[in-house]
This record gives sequence, structure tokens and C-alpha cells, in this order.
Amino acid sequence: MPSTVIRRFMYVPDTKELTVEFVTGRRYVYSEVPEDDVQAFRSAFAKGTHFNRYIRDHFPCREIASASAD
Repeated sequence: MPSTVIRRFMYVPDTKELTVEFVTGRRYVYSEVPEDDVQAFRSAFAKGTHFNRYIRDHFPCREIASASAD
């Protein structure tokens, strides 16, 4: 089911980094995310709810500039 909050996400297993782009265009990289947590996120019916409950505020993160930023 498409999320109304999360536009897309990408995971790099080698670095355990999860990049999440929200529909607002803001992008964040979450560090030290285990692959099992990403698989649960990927298969969650409500991505936004799962993200808020199990990822946000549970892993170190930093905002990255959007591609359209000057």
C-alpha cells in the first residue's frame, strides 16, 4: 500500500543506512539500522505508522539536503 507520508526509502546493508524521503521532500539518513528492521518496514501495511513506532527516534539520523537545493 502506498504511504501518504513516505515517498520512498532505500537501504544499504553494507553501511546499515536507511534513507527515507518524505512526501514533503525532506530526506533523512538513519544509521545503524539492522536489515531485519528494514525488512519489517518494507513489509508493513502502514509504512508511516511502522516508521514512527520502530524507526524514528530509535536510530541516529541526520537530514540531508534535497536534490533541488542550491
